[in-house]
Amino acid sequence: MSEHRVRVTQDSGSRWRRRAGEYATLAEALAAAEPGDTVTVRPGVFRENVLLDKPVTVLPAEGPGTVRIDPPSGTALTVTAGATVRDLVLEGYDSSAAAVRIAGPGATATLIGCRVDGHAAVGIEVGERAEVLLTGCTVNNPSGLGLRLRGAAVARFEDCEVSAAGQAGLAVLEGASARLHRSRLHHAAGAGVLLSDAGSLAELTGCEIYEIRGSGVQAESRALGRLTDCEIHRVTGNGLTLDTEAELELIDCRLRDLPENAADLRGRATLTLERSTIRSFGRGALSVWDSGTAVSATGCEIEDSTGDYPAIWVSDGARLTLTDCALHDLPDALFVLDRDSRATVTDTSFSRIRSSAVSVSSGATVELARCRVQEAGTGLWFRDHGSGGTLTDCEISEVATGVIVTKGADPVLRACVVRGSAEAAVYVSAQGRGTFEECRALQGKGFGFHVIDGCRTVLTRCRAEQNRRAGFEFSEPGPLAEGCTSDDVAPAAPAETVPVQRTAQLTAGPPLVAPPQIAPIPDCRPAEEALAELDALIGLATVKQEVRTLIDLISVGRRRQQAGLKAPSLRRHLVFTGSPGTGKTTVARLYGEILAALGVLQRGHLVEVARVDLVGEHIGSTAIRTQASFDQARGGVLFIDEAYTLAPEDGARDFGREAIDTLVKLMEDHRDEVVVIVAGYTAEMERFLAANPGLSSRFSRTVAFPDYSDSELLEIARTQCLEHEYQLAEPTAHALLAHFATLHRGPTFGNGRTARQVFETMVERHAMRVAQLPDPSTEDLQLLVPADLPLPRVT
Repeated sequence: MSEHRVRVTQDSGSRWRRRAGEYATLAEALAAAEPGDTVTVRPGVFRENVLLDKPVTVLPAEGPGTVRIDPPSGTALTVTAGATVRDLVLEGYDSSAAAVRIAGPGATATLIGCRVDGHAAVGIEVGERAEVLLTGCTVNNPSGLGLRLRGAAVARFEDCEVSAAGQAGLAVLEGASARLHRSRLHHAAGAGVLLSDAGSLAELTGCEIYEIRGSGVQAESRALGRLTDCEIHRVTGNGLTLDTEAELELIDCRLRDLPENAADLRGRATLTLERSTIRSFGRGALSVWDSGTAVSATGCEIEDSTGDYPAIWVSDGARLTLTDCALHDLPDALFVLDRDSRATVTDTSFSRIRSSAVSVSSGATVELARCRVQEAGTGLWFRDHGSGGTLTDCEISEVATGVIVTKGADPVLRACVVRGSAEAAVYVSAQGRGTFEECRALQGKGFGFHVIDGCRTVLTRCRAEQNRRAGFEFSEPGPLAEGCTSDDVAPAAPAETVPVQRTAQLTAGPPLVAPPQIAPIPDCRPAEEALAELDALIGLATVKQEVRTLIDLISVGRRRQQAGLKAPSLRRHLVFTGSPGTGKTTVARLYGEILAALGVLQRGHLVEVARVDLVGEHIGSTAIRTQASFDQARGGVLFIDEAYTLAPEDGARDFGREAIDTLVKLMEDHRDEVVVIVAGYTAEMERFLAANPGLSSRFSRTVAFPDYSDSELLEIARTQCLEHEYQLAEPTAHALLAHFATLHRGPTFGNGRTARQVFETMVERHAMRVAQLPDPSTEDLQLLVPADLPLPRVT
């Protein structure tokens, strides 16, 4: 070893005490060094066990990798003080010892750019309340653990890598804490990260765990873990394994390419997921077992199962909460089974599910609110006795069967929609029950509500429309229906009066239950009446023609559909352009009534809003207001007056854009439930339609409302007179026509509103004049004369 030299430079003393010396071994140099000194090592291999028991700095003289510490046995480097080690290669081949050991309450050590190679029991061990920072270090230890923290130690790892480990890449035990930033753990066995024991904590940010022969992260015995912006992939076991009250939180993480479960939880463990994705898993995305075990996921995506198992499995009394999540391209999405097991799912979508989107069995319970199921074999299947829960405001579309209730299951569904089912929208059999309130079955190829076996299903104010076989089919007495309607039911004929028998008859059998009565769809007058009112409007010849053309297209399209032919895909949303007071709101109301009469809309009511109703004062409130207005208009027409105010010319920071963006998405997601009509001045509406790339494509056509002519304004005034039982003398009519000709037709001109205002002024002036008469006749009380006209404006 004499050919090697180690130089010690005193860095911490005053200038007059500075000195330097060279030594043959590291042991001699460290013995001579004082706290704060720097030990500079020339290139070579040092076969000695190095102990740093004082705060010194050790670094190679000629850069990283030029100095190797390779003792014949034992630990290559032991640190018990606040030392700093840079750019050394530390080798250990003792199967009973760590290659590097940092321990003791005084060990506030820092390792920078070091590489640990060998076949030791542990690559780097930190224990006994030591506090360590490792930056840019690498551990390659294919025979044992990569990194082990124990005994309440605290370690921070930045830009580090465990490139091989025969056991776990990182083990955090006995109340220790680890914080990893931008680090990688791969080619380990057992687990990428192992957490165990109460008080143990691991926080990983921007890290990657992959190529693990076992689980990506294994947490147990009340340990805690938090992963942010991390990726776990290509492991042979579970992505996450949690047991015995362990708690794990993942934020903005990605789990993929997992042959087993993405996460497997047991023993009252808890997993929280936020904005994370799980894809390409072989068994399940989330398997949740045992009472007290719980998973909560918010804003997450689960997709692309490579196996034939349910993506989420909740059993043995476990709990699951999903909020604003998306599950798609799966064999089955969510299975909840066993008594006391519960799943709460809100604002979540299920799509492209080969079998069942949600299955509930063995006494389990689900609570679903505002969820959407699309393209599935079965939307929801409640399988047996005790299974149930509540579904509120959920939509199920493009499925084989929407909801199945069998064998004593008893769910409650409120305000749910099943659309376009290949078989039944709702199917109840084999002593299934179920309560359905204000639910709708639309456009199915089979039955809407199909209840067999005399099941005591309760249906209240449910509605069936455009179902190919029938809206409601009850094969035996048993179902209870109240206020339900269908478009395939003719009004019932009045029942014949049957004399009441004076003598009661005793029967041995059960009392007969009268079959439920389903009424035809009510709530709207015939389309001919609404069309007649449209035709009776003064003027608007081109508007009437445009609306009649649309009505004809929709009506014939529906008849083609009923005949089994393809119907044209029509966008029913409209743009109304023109000045105020030209009848836009009135035509919108009649348009909704006509569509309801034709069965295109459920109710046909009009909800009129303006910018103040849609735009909030702070971020996020606009979307909420717009959603609320849209929901209020479901089944009818949403009429947005002066819609161009949502897209002002200088609107870079204006929340109106948020209202437009929200509206575009709602129009796409609920295209068959609401007709949207936007109205305003012609030029300004062109700017409005250009505010969002998808906005103009949502509207089928623009209907232009021309200003009323002088004679049409006179007719409106005449109509007002008839409605309020006044008479318009011919001289008065001529004077009124001349008055309308003098009015300025600028942007603020009110058209029909102006005619009504003129009439109201005439009524006021008439009252002032007639009040002076001592004994006015009936003719005096009705007749409007030229003197009652408004006084001309003085300019």
